[in-house]
Amino acid sequence: MSIRGVHIKVQDLTHRYGSKCPLTFENVNIEAQPGESLVIIGRSGCGKSTLLHIVAGLLQGTSGSLLLDNKLVKAPSPRWVMMFQAPHLFPWMTVERNVGIGLHFAGWPKKEKHERVAEAISLVNLDEYARNNVQDLSGGQEQRVALARSLVMEPELLLLDEPFSALDAFTRTSLQKDVRSIAKELGINLLMVTHDIDEAVLMADRALVMAGAPGRIVHDLNIDLDDPRKREDPAVQAMRKHLMQIFHDASLPSSGSPSSNTEVCDEPAPENGLIGIT
Repeated sequence: MSIRGVHIKVQDLTHRYGSKCPLTFENVNIEAQPGESLVIIGRSGCGKSTLLHIVAGLLQGTSGSLLLDNKLVKAPSPRWVMMFQAPHLFPWMTVERNVGIGLHFAGWPKKEKHERVAEAISLVNLDEYARNNVQDLSGGQEQRVALARSLVMEPELLLLDEPFSALDAFTRTSLQKDVRSIAKELGINLLMVTHDIDEAVLMADRALVMAGAPGRIVHDLNIDLDDPRKREDPAVQAMRKHLMQIFHDASLPSSGSPSSNTEVCDEPAPENGLIGIT
């Protein structure tokens, strides 16, 4: 697959869900180079999932701007795809048909579609399950199918909304390693939100700590570690300890909570199954 990453630039981005709602986040500034992996880490309610939905083109900011390769993002695009906590597969279809569903609706010729699907399935190590129905797979295998379905469209940016949080520890660790490895192999960007310190250290080139109400990016930490990364590695453990302290300090209670006469509006649910988004 000939895939390149994308230059991401978020400038003074602010969001609120309505005039009676408090600000979700304000004056967020982020810049990422093509092929870079960014993980936004923060507690529930800081606005990190809302920010991800804006990057995906599913929501609009209240003010500020979001540019991918210097083009304003106003709507979803096949250039970027999102993975949610639930894989949202068609259980009566095989792995091959689920992975190729986007190419089918795009009208791809059968031969080219078959080749692209086989390549994507191989990337996620599911070759021997290609003709199995997805309802017969484990949760981790289903997420690999969802990942292949994302990669088959040759995106420049993969958006991850805590897609591994419902998996067991062993499967989650395996997918964290594989997703980072695949992104580096293909040269695409990752932008992920999580509240898991270990996940940020294992997957990110940079970890952005988001905190407060309204949410703000309060720290940008370079995760300068060699690949592959292992939890038991002393350098990984040292980085985890450093990020944990930053996260703890940023998450201390502040006086910035919404006033009692203001309607509180929730972030979108991370398992939102929106059409056209993986």
